[in-house]
Amino acid sequence: MNLSDKQPLIHQAQYAKMLRPLLPTEAFAPDPNKLIILFINLAILILGWAIAADLDRWQPSLLWLYLPLAIVMGNSVIVLLFSSHALMHGSVIKNSWLIQTIGLLGLTLWWMPPTLWKVIHNREHHTKTNSLADPDRNYLYEQPKTWGKWIQDLFVPSSEVNPLGLIVGMPTSWGVHGFRNLTSVLLFNRKSANYVPAAFTVSDKEYWAIAKEFLIILAIHLSIIAYLEFDLTKLLLSYFLPIGIGYAGGMFYIFTNHMLCQMTSTNDPLVNTISLRVPKLFDQLHLNFSYHTEHHIFPGMNSDYYPMVQELLKSQYPERLNLLDAGDVWRLLMQTPRHYQNDETFTDWSGEKAVPCPLSQEAKGLIKPNGIDCT
Repeated sequence: MNLSDKQPLIHQAQYAKMLRPLLPTEAFAPDPNKLIILFINLAILILGWAIAADLDRWQPSLLWLYLPLAIVMGNSVIVLLFSSHALMHGSVIKNSWLIQTIGLLGLTLWWMPPTLWKVIHNREHHTKTNSLADPDRNYLYEQPKTWGKWIQDLFVPSSEVNPLGLIVGMPTSWGVHGFRNLTSVLLFNRKSANYVPAAFTVSDKEYWAIAKEFLIILAIHLSIIAYLEFDLTKLLLSYFLPIGIGYAGGMFYIFTNHMLCQMTSTNDPLVNTISLRVPKLFDQLHLNFSYHTEHHIFPGMNSDYYPMVQELLKSQYPERLNLLDAGDVWRLLMQTPRHYQNDETFTDWSGEKAVPCPLSQEAKGLIKPNGIDCT
């Protein structure tokens, strides 16, 4: 494909304007049933901690019996993120006070103040997806080699990552992401903060709301730890393990959402976002979060209707839509470096490699079921 053959970028609002009349009205109505899902998964976690409170009475040889519950709790951590994500976008209920209050409960295990979430995710990420101003994008090679960039280079999936670094990074990368953005706002609150991919600022009202919410989150975590009597076995099995499983599962989705895509100055979700093919069970458990391009076109839509949007995109824009098997996206992530040399080229920490983005318009025709050669 020659540069002159490239299709122009289309803004998210244009997709929404074209597709909206083709969708039923109820797709955009609030779905309070998602609150039931959120509270069920909160209850699973509380039940898990209640059972863990008695683990000191279990025979050591029987402690492994708690592991299936820890896995279920880990999935509940994932569901809390995705159900809170829907809540904060306004697709569940419309009462702003309830959204903020329930959002605080749902995002507590993710150490994410809901006001910060609204700023970084709703306001910054969704309106500036994979652009220079998106706080969730890959770092640029030309950005300073700060501690934030160094840690991301060690932990995120890439052709350079050490397997041990990736194993450590899957359950901890969300913590790094949250710490980076929280400190950049609370300690600096200026766009010159250089250890985040793209710094942003908040108003005074938002600043104090974020600080207050963070203190509440900290108090809840300390309360859970105190309830478990600071017991190492109880904490490992019912606190650190489920949270680690949840973070790893959540980060699998987050890594595959945008990190393989090129940067775009125009917010075109069919170019800067990926939708995944995953087993239906995971879509049912995780509120169709794999339909990420569809979500970026209609952020406030009931996620039950994302498959309908995908069918429309497949018929209207078959050559533009990034729809891949989850395993293929992961393999492509592991075949490419993770820093942007330019909008359509990845490079490594040293800047010695230059690997075209495998999802650019030039490369799309080369994608095969087993990935493409990105060496």
